[in-house]
Amino acid sequence: MQRNASTCYPILLVHGLFGLERISKFELFHDIRQALRNAGARVFVPHLSGTHGNEVRGEQLLKQIERVLEGTGARKVNLIGHSQGALTSRYAAAIAPHHVASVTSVSGPNHGSELADFLRKALTPGCLPEEVAETVVTLFADFLAALSDNQYQPKNAIAALNALTTEGVGAFNDKYPQGLPTTWGGKGRERVNGVRYYSWSGVLQSNVLEEGFNALNPLHAFCRALSSYFVTEGEQNDGVVGRFSSHLGTVIRSDYALDHLDSIGQPTGQLRTGVDPIELYVQHAERLRDTGL
Repeated sequence: MQRNASTCYPILLVHGLFGLERISKFELFHDIRQALRNAGARVFVPHLSGTHGNEVRGEQLLKQIERVLEGTGARKVNLIGHSQGALTSRYAAAIAPHHVASVTSVSGPNHGSELADFLRKALTPGCLPEEVAETVVTLFADFLAALSDNQYQPKNAIAALNALTTEGVGAFNDKYPQGLPTTWGGKGRERVNGVRYYSWSGVLQSNVLEEGFNALNPLHAFCRALSSYFVTEGEQNDGVVGRFSSHLGTVIRSDYALDHLDSIGQPTGQLRTGVDPIELYVQHAERLRDTGL
């Protein structure tokens, strides 16, 4: 049966840390974008800094929203942000709510990441470890940018790390609280300043045997290794973001059997059994359409 995800407003898929629209022949949101387009949606992927603070990336996003509005004639856009892309999208909606119809957080660290906290504590500010880490991360970001055919965007690895810690996101939330729950693990207001807020995320399964062939995916194993650095949400995280830390607005679900990279259908989602991460995006586009967005 033909799907109908022809939303009223264009959809922008907003990438997170280390994300780029295209790296060589690899497109970050390729399968998701194609599925949405096949279902009738207008979809764009903005190019933002792979490593930088939330507000810097948010300003970059605002400029690209303006270009999409100008090119399509639409009045608003629907933002779907993965990981740090959720914070970037929240900033854009807070600054320009008249241009944003909805913000959807997918595995977004809306209350910070315990993994970022661990990395921040492991690096001594102003000393050699931090400088080495910044150099390594910047070189990696430069390497990805060299493979990309997109225009250059500024990078700041330490700013990105600080922006994802519990403290950094806490300061961000003080300025841009739209859609946040008032209680830990709760839901936030669905509509604020005319913008609708949604979120979904996943958690690692307690038994690796439940993962099926996806357990053979090396990136899934990497997420499992990172999960060991969580304390508060030690049994409830996707390897990068805690379950309740991801809550924003209407929480569609926060315990899908998905790791942090599964939630964007990459890179070997075909190995996954059970939930189809790409289908979640199409279903959500249909949800936005039914809401008049």
